[in-house]
This record gives sequence, C-alpha cells and structure tokens, in this order.
Amino acid sequence: MGYVTVGKENKRDIRIYYKDWGQGQPIVFSHGWPLTADAWDDQMYFLASKGYRCIAHDRRGHGRSDQPWDGNEMDTYADDLAKLVKELGLKDAIHVGHSTGGGEVVRYIGRHGTKRVAKIVLIGAVPPLMLKTPKNHGGLPLDVFDNIRHGVHTDRSQFFKELTAPFYGANRPGHQVPQGLRDFFWLQGMLGGYRGLYECIEAFSETDFNEDLKKIDVPTLILHGDDDQIVPIADSALLTAKIVKGAQLKIYKGAPHGMCSTHKDQVNADLLKFIHQ
Repeated sequence: MGYVTVGKENKRDIRIYYKDWGQGQPIVFSHGWPLTADAWDDQMYFLASKGYRCIAHDRRGHGRSDQPWDGNEMDTYADDLAKLVKELGLKDAIHVGHSTGGGEVVRYIGRHGTKRVAKIVLIGAVPPLMLKTPKNHGGLPLDVFDNIRHGVHTDRSQFFKELTAPFYGANRPGHQVPQGLRDFFWLQGMLGGYRGLYECIEAFSETDFNEDLKKIDVPTLILHGDDDQIVPIADSALLTAKIVKGAQLKIYKGAPHGMCSTHKDQVNADLLKFIHQ
C-alpha cells in the first residue's frame, strides 16, 4: 500500500492511495462510484495468486485518497491514473475498469494512448455515454442523475444503503445477496468526500466517450450483465462493442451491475482466460 502525488491544491500535495499485490505482468484496476480499490479484492487476490502484479487505487475524492476541491471530472481522473502508471513504472499493463472506472480507463487511453497498455477489460462500464441527449436517444434522462444527486445531498448514508438493492440485484425475486456485501458497499461509499462523490455523478453520466473508444487499438474484453439496473446494457456494452474494433463481448445472463462480487468466480475465470489469450 502507498500513495502517489498527482498534483497540488492550495500548496498541498494531492495524494492518491493505491494497493499493490503480487509480482508479474501488471493488472491495473479502476473502481466504480462510490466505491474504492477494495471493491476489487476478489479479483486482485485471485490474479495475484496466479502470478500477476495487481494494483488498484482509490480515485481522488474516494476512499483513502485525498479530497481536493477541484479535478473531480473524467479528464483529471484519467491523468491521475496516468501519473500512477508512470510513477510505478508500469509497462505492458492490463487495465480493468468497472462502471465509472471503465470510463476512466477509456478516457486514459483517449488522452495518453496505449504505449503502456497491453489489453483492457470493461465491466459494466459507462461508455459510450449514459445521458440521453439529442444525439444519444437511448441514454437515461437527466432526472435519473438529478435523483442520485438529491439522494447524496439529502442523506448519502441512507441513499447508499438503498442503492445496494439495484446495484447487486437484491430487489429481484429469489436473490441471494448477503447483507455483509451490501454493508461493504455502504462502508466504501462513506469513506469518500462529499464534493468528490457528488461531482463524480456528472463525470460518469455526462462524459461522452465515443471518440476515446475509437482510439482503442489493443485487445478488449467487455463483460456486462443483462439485468444491470445501473448501467443498462443496451445503451453501453452493446454500443461499445460496435465501436471498439475487434472487441470481445460476453453477456452474463441475469447478472446485476455489481457482478464482480455476485459473479466473482465467473468474472475471475473470464479475466484469466482473456489475459492468457
């Protein structure tokens, strides 16, 4: 575990927390909102045990990273990731991004290229664009995200507890989502800073990744649940798979947004298979 300095604000360093497990080819994980690097523990432990170096960071404003007032948008998230990669001297890295983290990975490539990147994996990822616009007819209306902002502003603790139901599919008949997993989500969310988490809502919902996706020139795997209630598959993975040349798309039947936890064994196996290709 450690910290990387990615900039300054009010003459103070802005530090990004990261965890670094194992040795071998690096696999870099970017988490979803409002979570932390800990959301990747199942994947990191599995892959580090298979001979890979697994690195995950807390996005600025999230978890144990610093909470600067500014920079809570996708360009800066991508630049923070680039500084982490450079500081750790990572090359031939496999980048894995879930949800907002998928957007972070795609924007990182859009801004910094694939010189240090071997492959990418997008899981329940937000690209190409979540928000419904005159040019993006299939997106979600703005009031969906305004309601998220309202929930965070009104009582984010209660909102995060309620969000775990659609996130993990705990509102579906016959679900087997343990309370401990839902509590873990709440704990991660409550570690973040108010402004960082609030502004990240706009970042993940209104950032247009179409041009970034066109710049991806490395092998790409897209994993998505067809019962994702947070990032609907029709307006995300199905479109991304058409834009990224040669992308592999695997749809998990009945899987929710939080599939890295609810379907962790299947996700782990698919990650390892793709890495070995």
